[in-house]
Amino acid sequence: MTKRHAGAALVLAAALTAVAFVVYRWRTTGFAWKEFLATVQSVDGAWLAASIALILATYLGRALRWQVMLYPLAPRARLRWVLASTCIGFTAVVLFGRAGEPVRPYLISRRAGVTFSSQIAAWVLERILDLLMVLLIFGIALMQISDSAVRPGPKVQTFVQAGGAVAGLTGLVCLALLVALRAFRGSMQTRLVEALAFLPDRPRARIERFLTAFGEGMQSTRSSWYAFQLVAYSVLEWALVAGSFYSLFRAIPVTARLSPIDSIIVLGFVCLGSILQIPGVGGGIQLVTVLVLTEFYGLPLEAASGVAVLWWVVCFVSIVPIGLALAFHEGVNWRSLRHIVPPDSTVLPTLNRTA
Repeated sequence: MTKRHAGAALVLAAALTAVAFVVYRWRTTGFAWKEFLATVQSVDGAWLAASIALILATYLGRALRWQVMLYPLAPRARLRWVLASTCIGFTAVVLFGRAGEPVRPYLISRRAGVTFSSQIAAWVLERILDLLMVLLIFGIALMQISDSAVRPGPKVQTFVQAGGAVAGLTGLVCLALLVALRAFRGSMQTRLVEALAFLPDRPRARIERFLTAFGEGMQSTRSSWYAFQLVAYSVLEWALVAGSFYSLFRAIPVTARLSPIDSIIVLGFVCLGSILQIPGVGGGIQLVTVLVLTEFYGLPLEAASGVAVLWWVVCFVSIVPIGLALAFHEGVNWRSLRHIVPPDSTVLPTLNRTA
């Protein structure tokens, strides 16, 4: 078994364990649907609106960050193009799951007139930046547990604080690696091409073209000013996410008593839980939200489930109406979007447009 398969198996095992635990709690304690519905129905409309507004603002932050990555290749690319493609792309993810991931880089590459591979590089860079922020948030969450409503034992407290320090350090290492990517188009790319000399001419030329386009997509990392902007927009985006999460907590009576530190702790675990997606099902975010709120804060299973569902609606479903409207305005054919190749492919299909 390769390391990749072993890692996937470990993630799947963790996700299935979380599912089994929630199902066990459900069966042993019962599930009061009335309490679940009461949690959902008792939401404060003003705080909920603030939560949705903040989460929608993150898409503008993502578009601004992507425009920085796009600028070296297409300096005349307009923000509204990138923003529209971002909203449509995330709507595709909600509707199609992981199969919708290539939609955003494809739409941006088409509108900006750059290669699809270069925008896949931007997509990879975006994932690295988001992973960096998730690690930092998770590290902060672990280190702040002692100042929150959570009251772990001495051994657990020492463990989580040490884990927070390690996560924070790992985040700083990721930042260093991010800065190091500016060397990709130079010696690193040359070495990769030389290592492929054993391949036949046709596949080698195809891979070399992909690496060249990928290197073009990484041009923004070679400018200190661009790198600073990428990090700044990433911090802004995740600050908006944290604000949205806290606003949702204030909107729900059972979590309104929790402090901003508590919301950061839950968000840290939820961000990490986003990795635990069951193939074909998903649900890592909802599961971790339920587990943390029940085990750390003692919320009833029904109330925690209500919070998880509301966060899913705010974080994911809220963009769908906007994405559908923009797709209709742009004349995007959704049936064609479903057949875009996955991000690791170098073959670009034709995307039909409706009149």
